Amino acid sequence: MKKLVALLMILCMVLTLAACGTGSSTGPVNQGNTAVQTEEDTYDGTPPITTKSGQSLKILARTSNYPNVDIAEAEIVKKVIENAGISVNWQLVDHGNYADSVAPMLTTGNVDADIIQIPDKDPNQTYIKSGLFVAIDEYFDYMPNFTAWLEKNPVIKAEITADDGHIYYVPGTNVGKDYQPVLMYNMVWLKKAGRGVPQNLDEFVELLRYYKENDMNGNGDANDEIPMSITEAFLPYMFGPAFGLDLVSGFQADENGNVKYAYADTENYRNYLEFLNGLFQEGLLEVEYTSLDRDQIVERISNDLTGITFDFSWQMSMLYSPSLPYYDGTEETGFVGAPPLSGTHEGYYVGRVELGNMFGVNAKSKNIALACKFLDYAMSEECQEMYQWGIEGKSYVVENGQKKFTEQAKDNDWLQQLGINPAFVYPAQQSVASTDELVADWHAKVNAEIRPYVRDPWPFIYSTEEEADIINTYYVDIETYVSENATAFITGTRSLSEFDAYIAGLESLNLQQVLEVRKTQYERFLKAFNN
Repeated sequence: MKKLVALLMILCMVLTLAACGTGSSTGPVNQGNTAVQTEEDTYDGTPPITTKSGQSLKILARTSNYPNVDIAEAEIVKKVIENAGISVNWQLVDHGNYADSVAPMLTTGNVDADIIQIPDKDPNQTYIKSGLFVAIDEYFDYMPNFTAWLEKNPVIKAEITADDGHIYYVPGTNVGKDYQPVLMYNMVWLKKAGRGVPQNLDEFVELLRYYKENDMNGNGDANDEIPMSITEAFLPYMFGPAFGLDLVSGFQADENGNVKYAYADTENYRNYLEFLNGLFQEGLLEVEYTSLDRDQIVERISNDLTGITFDFSWQMSMLYSPSLPYYDGTEETGFVGAPPLSGTHEGYYVGRVELGNMFGVNAKSKNIALACKFLDYAMSEECQEMYQWGIEGKSYVVENGQKKFTEQAKDNDWLQQLGINPAFVYPAQQSVASTDELVADWHAKVNAEIRPYVRDPWPFIYSTEEEADIINTYYVDIETYVSENATAFITGTRSLSEFDAYIAGLESLNLQQVLEVRKTQYERFLKAFNN
C-alpha cells in the first residue's frame, strides 16, 4: 500500500509539472503539428489576449516614413496594445535604413525581440532555412483571426507557404486590383478633339496625331503640345497587355499552367517593339522618354501642355487633376482614368502582388504563444478597422451606416500622427473603402469601373536554395540585357531585323534554366493553392 501511494504521488507530481509547462507563455502543447490550448491561456480572437498581468513583448519594426510621426506614441498603435492587455517594448529602426540595419542582425541571429518585421519578404527563404522564425502554422490554435483570413485569401495563403509546407510570416497587404496604374486622359482636350476615349491602339494613335497637330491648349502655338507624357517604367504596363504580354511581371502562365517569359515571345514581343518604334519615329513617343519623371509630368500638366499620361490611379484626383489650371473638382475638367487599350489581344491592366510588410515570431522568444496571439489580434477585423479609419468621433463618424472621415482627418499630417495605416509596425491591410473616402467622388467611381480590367500578376513564390542560386546567377544579366535592347529597338539604334539575334542572345544567358525554375515554382504555388 505504501509503495502504491508513493507511485501515485510521483505520478501526480509529473502531471502537475506537465500542466505547468503547458500553461506557460513559451508555447503550446503540440499533438502532431497542432497547438493545444489550456484553460489558463484560452484565447478566442477577441481581446484581451491574456488574463495574466504584467505580460510584455519586444517588437522590432521600423519608424514611420513621416519624420514628424512617432509611431510608437500614435493613438491607434497604443490602442491595439491597450486592448490586447499587454505592454510592448518597441525597438524601432529608421525607416530608410531598416533593411541595411536589420538584415545583418538577422544573419547573425543576434536579435532580442519576440516579433520581428522582416526587412524584405525573404524570397529565398534565407531566414526561414536558418531557423530564425517559428513555423506559426503549428500555433494556429492561437490564431483564429489569421486562419480565418487565410481561408478567405487562398492566393496569399499559397504565396506565403514555404516549400516545406509551413507558414512562417503574418503579412500586411496592399490593394491588388484597386488604384493600380492606369491610362489617364485630359478630359478637356478629349472633348475639344471631339472624340471619345480610345478603345484600341489604332484609335489611340489617331488621337495622339490629332494632339500633335492641333493647338489643344489654345495659346496660339500648335507646336508646344506634347501628346503623351509617360515614364519609361510604365510603357510595359500601358502597352504590353494589348499584345497579350505581362511585361510587368515578366513571367506569365496560361490557363493550362504553361509558363513563358514575355520578353522572349518571338511574335507578340516583336509586335510590341515594332509598335513603340513606330510611335517614336512619328514623335508621338518623345525622344526623352527614358529620362522623364513624375515631377516633369506635373509641370507639363500645370502648364496645360500634355493630354495623356499613365500612372498609379491615386494620382488621378490627388495630383494630376488639381495641377490643371482649369480643374474645378469635376470629372469633366480632370485627368481621368479609362479602360485599357486592346490590340492584337484584348487589353487589361496588371495588378500587383498584395503582400506587404511581413512579421515573424523569433524562434528564440520565450513568449512564442503570446507573440502569436498578439499578431493574431493585430490581424482582427477590429484592429483593421482602426488601421483604416482611425478612432470613431475623431477621424471618422458613421452616417446612415456609412463611415465618413471627419474634417480633421483631411489633414494628412494629423491623420498620420494618429497612426493611420501603421503598416511598419503591424500587419495592416489597405482598404478600398477608406481610400474611396479620401479621393474625389468621381475618382472612386472611375476606380470601380476600371477594377474588372485588372488581372492578377505573377504570384510571389519562395525560392529554394538551388532555385535562388540559379535566379541570382543568371536573372540580373537577363534583365539588364532585356532593358538595354528594349530601348535600342524602340529608339531604332538597333534594327528589328536583328530581333532573332536578340532572342539568341537571350537564350545564351541561360534563360531556359531560369524558365525551368519558374515552371517548378509555379507548379508548387498551384499545389499550395489547391491545398
